[in-house]
Amino acid sequence: MRLSLAVALAAAPLLACSSEAQESAGPTAAEPGRPFTVTPVADLDAPWAMTFLPDGRMLVTEKAGQLLLLGADGGGRQAVAGIPAVDSAGQGGLMDVVLHPRFGTNRLVYFSFSEAGAGGKGVALARGRFADGASPRLENVEIIFRATPYVEGNGHYSGRIAFGPDGHLFFTNGERQKFDPAQDPKATLGKVLRLRDDGTPAAGNPLAAQGFHPAVWSYGHRNLLGIAFDAEGNLWEQEMGPQGGDEVNLVLPGRNYGYPLVSNGDHYDGRPIPDHDTRPDLEAPKVWWNPAISPAGLIVYSGRMWPEWRGDLFLGGLSGQALLRVNVNGTSAAKGDQWPMGTRIREVEEGPDGALWLLEDGGRGAQGRLLKLTPAK
Repeated sequence: MRLSLAVALAAAPLLACSSEAQESAGPTAAEPGRPFTVTPVADLDAPWAMTFLPDGRMLVTEKAGQLLLLGADGGGRQAVAGIPAVDSAGQGGLMDVVLHPRFGTNRLVYFSFSEAGAGGKGVALARGRFADGASPRLENVEIIFRATPYVEGNGHYSGRIAFGPDGHLFFTNGERQKFDPAQDPKATLGKVLRLRDDGTPAAGNPLAAQGFHPAVWSYGHRNLLGIAFDAEGNLWEQEMGPQGGDEVNLVLPGRNYGYPLVSNGDHYDGRPIPDHDTRPDLEAPKVWWNPAISPAGLIVYSGRMWPEWRGDLFLGGLSGQALLRVNVNGTSAAKGDQWPMGTRIREVEEGPDGALWLLEDGGRGAQGRLLKLTPAK
């Protein structure tokens, strides 16, 4: 197990910057106990997710439905056309954005978003071909998968995307604050899904022969807001629990992760939920938090700026207003650092040079900034 570089110390909130001041804002002084310097780079409107193009530029989603192309330094923003109509009420919006593993040749960009449809609302998975230039756009956009069923409400869409080492696409569907669908074999809600890159269910999914929706890889999840593969091919996932009980899970094929039968948190109305240890037949989280941190985003770090962290998980905290590191040792995990950031962290990404990039949430007083973290001098 890696040793923590620093303990979580109280930190003053980052200074709020106006959009005009962002252009010339320099690095903030490293807080005592934080092994990084924070540099505000850009001011955005409720950003949700980001990914890096091969040349270092960034694609960033904004909740209301805008896809932006930013320069490698975070400047020179351009709107990317081609995104379908987005229903951004509540927790909905334009969500994840991920490149196809062979983006260099096929130029395919995958993204998720919430929409209205028959029965209510749901999360959709789409892809389009990135056309660069003075007016960047996604061409030949097609919706390749929709959650089932669509239901009323504006919560727990999830919508995270990750490509596995074998090229399969993994997609998360939240249980939409409806509880029981997470255990319903016919629904994709409350599940991790395994698809081909065209959005059809992958062959050999572990539960199809048992009557589950053919795309289901694992089930019994709540609101899955981060998935990532490590160098050994293990799939890690984090999800918001109910009142407390936020989780990091090692996702295994065909396994039931228990929600709403068990949780290390309770219902928001105060009703207790049995803890995971009451049902050893269900998969327990590797790491959990109570009180809640409201996790958002997830990466497995592989860069050179902090070699001692390679293979560890990084995730943001919304209500926790923190950047968190989870120690990973093979298939085991334990809490590492929790650095107070003084603001809601929506997304964590690793840049081409190994820097950490954060998206600040755009709600509840957060500024919606793009932040770059580099080693403290």
